[in-house]
Amino acid sequence: MLGTDVNAPAPVMDSAAPQRETPPHGPALLRVHELRKLFPITGGRLGVRIAGHIRAVDGVSFEIYPGETLALVGESGCGKSTTGRMVLRLTEPTSGRIEYGGTDLLRLGRAALRARRREIQTVFQDPYSSLSPRQRVEDIVAEPLDVHGLARDNAERRDRVAELLRLVGLDASHLRRYPFEFSGGQRQRIAIARALAPEPRLIVADEPVSALDVSIQAQVVNLMQDLQERFGLAYLFISHNLAVVRHVSDQVGVMYLGRIVELAGKNQLFGAPQHPYTKMLLEAIPKMHATGKARTPVQGEVPNPLNPPTGCAFNPRCPFANERCRVERPALLELRGVRVACHAVEEGRI
Repeated sequence: MLGTDVNAPAPVMDSAAPQRETPPHGPALLRVHELRKLFPITGGRLGVRIAGHIRAVDGVSFEIYPGETLALVGESGCGKSTTGRMVLRLTEPTSGRIEYGGTDLLRLGRAALRARRREIQTVFQDPYSSLSPRQRVEDIVAEPLDVHGLARDNAERRDRVAELLRLVGLDASHLRRYPFEFSGGQRQRIAIARALAPEPRLIVADEPVSALDVSIQAQVVNLMQDLQERFGLAYLFISHNLAVVRHVSDQVGVMYLGRIVELAGKNQLFGAPQHPYTKMLLEAIPKMHATGKARTPVQGEVPNPLNPPTGCAFNPRCPFANERCRVERPALLELRGVRVACHAVEEGRI
């Protein structure tokens, strides 16, 4: 079950490269390199003149290995969901590479991409809107089977759907029901069953439990971990809930205004965070041993993405910012066993 004290002491690892809870075996399943997404800002009387761009995602890079969970965290608007949508190619990147199994997905045509999509599935945030209210559960879960031609006949189709429902804690009696007949947690189990149908290797889970009650969140998270262990799934897990992230992740990428500012193994990030923004997020979390004490809120506001600060985007909120921070954007470097984009860490000021 989910822990409540996410800041409990954890071992601190030291190496020249970011550490994982378990060493990866073989090549990376997914490599994202310098991924960018710019959304145009239109102006003029007809709204056709490009007046500028919003850098929703600005040079994001990471790797996910088979059976591993990489969590992307950060405040609303940091670009984590846009990153997930680009991995799925639901949103087309402006530039960068998305290599899955050694193949750049951005170079694939429609037919080749469709074949790859069988191996990359998604679970969306809202189980109330991600399932068609007009379809029965059988048809919802069987949709990937139909699209990819994975069932020879109706009998095999129904048997496969019944098996998938059993895997997520439901049963065959639910086949003919509609989504409105289920609770939020049950609907998300149906969504997970649909994602499992084509036997994927990677699942992009975009805030998969944020719309659920806390007790149901734990059940769904534990289900996802059981399925990961059983089928060797890799997850790109997008969330703002650090308690959930600590429970599920191997690696954690902290995003701020479109960039990853810290990428580390779970134990290292929660036990010895390096970037001031990561520290600020962790200090704002309620702690069981500090009941009754005032929490430290996340200071300041996220800058306007239409007019981001020069230099380090976090510098207006950072107590360690100096002149270099205000004029030079830090690169994501391997420092103290993590990847971190911070001049203060690089210079040893914190």
